[in-house]
Amino acid sequence: MSSRKTAIVILLIGLFMISTAFAASLEEDWNDFLHYIKIGRFDMAKGHAQAILASSPDPVELLALSQDNPQGYQILLRVNEQAPDAELATLSGEVIRLIERGRFIRRSDPRIIVEEIKRLSTTERGKLTAVKRLQDAGEYAIPYMLDAMADRSRRDELPNIVWALPQISRAAIRPLVAALQMQDVTLKTEIVKALGKIGYPQSLPYLKYIIEKDASSELRNVAINSISAIDRQALNIPAAVLFFNLAEKYYYHSESLAPPADAGFGNIWFWDMQKQWPVREEVDTSYFYELMAMRCCEWALKTDEGFGRAIGLWLAAFFKAEATGIPMPDYFSQGHADALVYATTAGPEYLHQALARAIKDRNADVALGVVEALAATAGERSLFYALGPAQPLLQALSFNDRPVRYSAAIAIATAGPRQGFAESRLVVANLAEALGQISLQTAEDTERLNAEMANDYAIRAADAMLKLAESRNPAFDLSLAQGALVAATQARGMEIQIISSRILAHLASPEAQRAIATMALDSGNDLETRRFAFESLAVSAKLNANLLPEAMVNAIYALISSDQTERNLRFAASAAYGALNLPSRKVKDLILDQAKS
Repeated sequence: MSSRKTAIVILLIGLFMISTAFAASLEEDWNDFLHYIKIGRFDMAKGHAQAILASSPDPVELLALSQDNPQGYQILLRVNEQAPDAELATLSGEVIRLIERGRFIRRSDPRIIVEEIKRLSTTERGKLTAVKRLQDAGEYAIPYMLDAMADRSRRDELPNIVWALPQISRAAIRPLVAALQMQDVTLKTEIVKALGKIGYPQSLPYLKYIIEKDASSELRNVAINSISAIDRQALNIPAAVLFFNLAEKYYYHSESLAPPADAGFGNIWFWDMQKQWPVREEVDTSYFYELMAMRCCEWALKTDEGFGRAIGLWLAAFFKAEATGIPMPDYFSQGHADALVYATTAGPEYLHQALARAIKDRNADVALGVVEALAATAGERSLFYALGPAQPLLQALSFNDRPVRYSAAIAIATAGPRQGFAESRLVVANLAEALGQISLQTAEDTERLNAEMANDYAIRAADAMLKLAESRNPAFDLSLAQGALVAATQARGMEIQIISSRILAHLASPEAQRAIATMALDSGNDLETRRFAFESLAVSAKLNANLLPEAMVNAIYALISSDQTERNLRFAASAAYGALNLPSRKVKDLILDQAKS
């Protein structure tokens, strides 16, 4: 019995020692990790980095370790940036991300923020410590600071909080400007003063909005003082223009507007009218800037509903956001229309604004979305809309992205302008190129143009050319596409073959008519395809007379005269034969061949 108790005690001691070792292992691995980096033993450093990551450490604990050894942390950052060893750089990057996650968790903790706001009103030393920690909390501190400022029972704390508010600096701006929609004029006044003291220009449009729209003369005067402290020239610029300028900065990813890097997401701030409280929506950083650009454009339109430039930029930003492939954020609500719906609803002026921007920026995603909207809605006059000396849709015909070029050509051809223009040859060239994708089987299988998309463009291009051909549109020379059309009659796919044959029927060319006849006579095609080809041949013959060599004429006659030919195919062949308006000898032979002696 005694030996059994001894074994149990030994086991418990062993477990305790193991657990103690595990408890200490994060700090040991961290210190060893930095040590081996410092002495250049990267093989050993990698092992300890892997151990740190495998232990699923508490990010806050790892942050504390990094702060206890700031020199070691700087070495880690340098190793990650300079990447002397690729695997070590990857591992160190993962460790750094964990540390940044810990930083975010700690600085956004509401309990800590609330405590630090209270500490502002303690000792002078406590006040200085608290403001540094609130600065670290950044935008997350603002709702709680505003809540404390609005609490009548905490009036004695108000001077200290008002003092601390602008010291949060640039990180405070987005939640503060959202809070300008509050009803409490006294508190709003303090926000306006704080924005002036913070001094960053991204506050200017919101402050100018107060000058233009707010009912309180006192608040308007405070806003004038705050703008003067930032940039006095902004007093002469309408709020709508200031919002538009800010939207452009977001659209082009200005570094001064970047969300904090440690969170891994960005916050879009709103004002909850019911709760009278600033609320945030976490959004992916991949489209944070675009969503903020859209928000600024919306504010420009709230300020001046006739400020049309904001519509063009809003559309471009929406298409740019959609191009990330990430679902739109929750605040869009279920059933929110996509960018193409808004674009097709917008007038050509705004679409061409967005297209001109996309062409200048070489942004294929935005350009393609806008061109597709124009293809769905625009007429001849709106297609050739000019912005200064430029006509964006015509410029899109030479864009460095095939889907954009194809869509632009289809849009123009579908609208069917009948007056000649210099770029009409380029339209046909792009339509022919799009049609030619069908013969490439898989085309260029990339995200921008895969086999399915290539097939769709080929059919759309063929449909557009058919419309031009049947309307006998004088602005377009479809003979430039003859080679692609002939090739398409031999491609796989009944639909594209038939449409191509119908287009070729309108070309006064022996090659075009012979391509149709070849398609009709090819026994490898199914009966329906051949029947449609003979119908196209009949149209070609009526428009252009007989352009076939005698061997082809004889082959058609042989098909008609054979009692083995399927009934509908035989009828279609005979109609085409008759349309060729050949000498009557063949018809005589056909009659006599069936006559009974």
